[in-house]
Amino acid sequence: MKITDIRCAIIGENPVVRVCTDAGLSGFGPVEYTKPYIKAHVAMLREALIGVDPTLVERAMIPLRPRGAFKPWGAAVSAIEIALWDIAGKAAGVPVHKLLGGKVRDRVRVYNGGVRSPMPGFAPEDFAKAVADMKAAPHGFSFVKQGIGFHSGMRNAVPGFHMGESRTTPFHSWIDRGLLTERGLSHMVECVKAMKAVLGDEVGLALDCGPGMTVPDAIRFARAMEPFNLVWLEDMITGDYSTHAGADLYAEVTRATSTPTHTGEQIYLRQNFSRLIETKAVRVIGPDPCDIGGLAELKWVAEYADLHGVMMAPHGIADGLLGTAALVQVCAALPDNYIAFELPAIRGAWWPEILAGVPEVKDGFIAVPDAPGLGVTFDIGKAQHYLAEADKGFFD
Repeated sequence: MKITDIRCAIIGENPVVRVCTDAGLSGFGPVEYTKPYIKAHVAMLREALIGVDPTLVERAMIPLRPRGAFKPWGAAVSAIEIALWDIAGKAAGVPVHKLLGGKVRDRVRVYNGGVRSPMPGFAPEDFAKAVADMKAAPHGFSFVKQGIGFHSGMRNAVPGFHMGESRTTPFHSWIDRGLLTERGLSHMVECVKAMKAVLGDEVGLALDCGPGMTVPDAIRFARAMEPFNLVWLEDMITGDYSTHAGADLYAEVTRATSTPTHTGEQIYLRQNFSRLIETKAVRVIGPDPCDIGGLAELKWVAEYADLHGVMMAPHGIADGLLGTAALVQVCAALPDNYIAFELPAIRGAWWPEILAGVPEVKDGFIAVPDAPGLGVTFDIGKAQHYLAEADKGFFD
C-alpha cells in the first residue's frame, strides 16, 4: 500500500486531513488549528509522503517532525500522524489502541472542555452559575474546568486587576501579563469560593489561569487555593501559544504549594517535555495529540511522565468530534497516571450526523470502541454539504 495524496479541507469550521492510498483506504486526522493557511502547511508536507507505506507510521513521520513547532505549527504534522494510524488500523482490521499497545481501560474519563456555560459577567455569582450549569449537564462530569484570571475576561472586567499593560491583538494568545493587585487576587479567590460552594465535594474543580501570571502571584494564588482541594491550576505562567515551556518557573511554584500545577497544551514533541517531566516542574501535563505530534508522541510522553510521578490529562478542546475519537483511542492505552481528557468542542450540531461511531459521554466516561482505525466513518453524502466550494473534491 502506498500514499497517493494528502488533502486538507475545512468542514464547517474544522480543518480535517485526509491521507489517500492506492488500496482505496483513507485515513482522517483532526486539525487543532482553524486558520485557512493550515491547508498550505499540510500541502508543504505532501511531497515527503507520496509513495510511502502509510502503515509504517514511524518511518513516515521521521521527515515530517522537523517541519513542525510549538502550537499552532505542529498541527499539520499531528493531523497527518493521526490519519496514518487511522489507515494502519483499518488495514489491520483493529482499533488504533491495539496498535499503540492495547487498551488498559474499557472507558476513559473526560471533563467538560467544550461544554461551557455562557458568562454574562465575571463576578463570583457568574462563576457560580457557570459551574452549576456544568454540574447539571447530562454528561455527568466528575470534575469541571473553568477559566479564571488571565484566561478570562476578568482581567478587563475587574478595575485595577493587574499592574501590567492591557493589550488587544487579532490572535487568541498571550495578551496581558503583569503583577496582580491585591484587589485582583482577592477577586479570584472569592470567585473560587463561590464555585466550590456550588460543587462541594461531589464535582471537582480545575482552573485554567493564564498564561500571564508572575511567579510570586502564582505562588500566592496556589497557596490560597490549598483549602479548596482543586484538581489543578493550569497554565498560570505559560500556556496557549507560548513559545517555551517555562520549566524553571513552574518548578519554583510547584515546590511552594500542595495545589497541583499543570501545563503542556502548546508543547510540540517529546524533547520539549523532558525538562518539565524530569524536574517535576508541574504535577500534571496536558499535551494535545493535535499539537504534540500525534498519538504515539503523546503516549511516549505519558509513559515517561509516569516514570517520574507526573500525571497526564490531555488537552483537546479545539479538536472537534474527530479529535474526540482520536483521544479515546490513545487515552485507552495510557498508563495509570492518566486522569481524564478535555472533551473537544463540537463546532456544528450536525457533526454527529456526518461522522458515525463516536460514542457519547455517560457518567463522565466514554466507552472505548473496537471498530477498526479511529472507529469512526464519514457519511460522505451528508458531509459534502458542509465543504467549501474549493474543497468539494476532498472525498473523491
